[in-house]
Amino acid sequence: MIVSYITGVSRGQVVLFPESIDDYISEDNPLRFIDAFVEHMDLHKLGFIRAEPAKTGRPGYEPKDLLKLYIYGYKNRITSSRRLEQETHRNMEVVWLLRRLRPDFKTLSDFRKDNVKAFKSVFRQFTLLCNVLDLFSGELVAIDGTKIKGVNNISRNYSKPLLQEKLKEINRRIDAYLKDIEETDEREPDRPRLTAVALKEKINGLEAKKGEYKNMLEAMEQSGETQISLTDSDSRSFPKKFGVPVGYNAQAAVDEKHHLIVEQEVTNAVTDIDQLSAMAIKSKEALGVERLKVVADAGYCNAKEIKACEEAGIETYTPKINTSNSTKKGLYGKEQFTYDATNNCYHCPAGKKLSYRFEGYEKRRDKQRSVLYYVGESCQRCEQKPLCTESKDPRRITRCPEEDAIDRMQARMKQHPEIIKKRKQIVEHPFGTIKFWNHQNAFLMKGLEKVRAEFSLSTLAYNMKRVINIVGVEKMIEALV
Repeated sequence: MIVSYITGVSRGQVVLFPESIDDYISEDNPLRFIDAFVEHMDLHKLGFIRAEPAKTGRPGYEPKDLLKLYIYGYKNRITSSRRLEQETHRNMEVVWLLRRLRPDFKTLSDFRKDNVKAFKSVFRQFTLLCNVLDLFSGELVAIDGTKIKGVNNISRNYSKPLLQEKLKEINRRIDAYLKDIEETDEREPDRPRLTAVALKEKINGLEAKKGEYKNMLEAMEQSGETQISLTDSDSRSFPKKFGVPVGYNAQAAVDEKHHLIVEQEVTNAVTDIDQLSAMAIKSKEALGVERLKVVADAGYCNAKEIKACEEAGIETYTPKINTSNSTKKGLYGKEQFTYDATNNCYHCPAGKKLSYRFEGYEKRRDKQRSVLYYVGESCQRCEQKPLCTESKDPRRITRCPEEDAIDRMQARMKQHPEIIKKRKQIVEHPFGTIKFWNHQNAFLMKGLEKVRAEFSLSTLAYNMKRVINIVGVEKMIEALV
């Protein structure tokens, strides 16, 4: 017996399709929510341009239709305006969503570019809907950042040390060419040499490049920046460990209950050290709660940021980084000294006192910060001094004025060690989904404001897909009323 294959219908066969396009879209299709969600919003209030039709001129596409297409695209891993244009011709879901409209890629690209600030408002509208559906716990939020590639090659990014090194190299090469011009051919008759004219052309080229590098250095001095990128001026280079040569730092605050993103932002800061309070306060406002707990990794541990969170009614849980050089040398580190808040002094491992002496300033991460200095009172007579310091002077400990906030946080973490353990499982999931499952590990546009719009669409698509799986399309549409 011969088993045949499943065969298709002849392409010449006459087929009676449903009379209505709506028959192709099931009642529980996410498209129906995207359509209802966008129709429910007032795009003019959200900041979209051309949200109201002009009284004169040729009619344009309604912004609601273009927004629906972008939300659909980001939800289905289609972020390019050219690919979205292709979908309007061949994708039955898009045909239904846009009612057979076929905007070209330039129209789609301009819509995203012209409304960069409005997309975050759309993200916040969906956050409000999640609040209505009671999808946030409003108790614990985890904050983290991820690096996303920008439209700028590493060869077109320069730092001050790199420019200074390149200037030294150019000067060295110019000196070598000038020396070649002065030398006579008799000294090395067998060596092929460039003519004086060719050497001068090379020198002129190097001088022009030297002028470009000097202009870059001057621009950095005037702006106070430590880097300059030529293709995307807002992008920044990151250490190799992040796996992203040049790009942006995307921040997200994720609620514990369903791992939904409460707040998101994109910055070009190389580290997360100054991001905690802004993200935590915005998350608290989005959730509409009086008190909030926030957990983050050690990269966010900053006394000023933790103090600002406390003042806003937010409890922070962040591991403290041990930056003591003495610990690296095998000596007593700062973590082995006990602070006495009552007497404003430290006690060393030998039980001796380090009293407060003066307040000064030190430069860290290109910023000036206030520092309190504590100095040992009886170090010269202490038998344990060789284990404490290599200096002939008494041991000195520094403390920032806001470090009391870190001490209080450390006490909270001892009482609730389980909160730190929750961080990874809460906040790493959204980034993994957005970057690898949704294929959105690189930005398409240039400029900080534009990549913020892209990330708003990415996080909106992540949240929407997750809520559809949790609640279902029907309940989501009902919640809009």
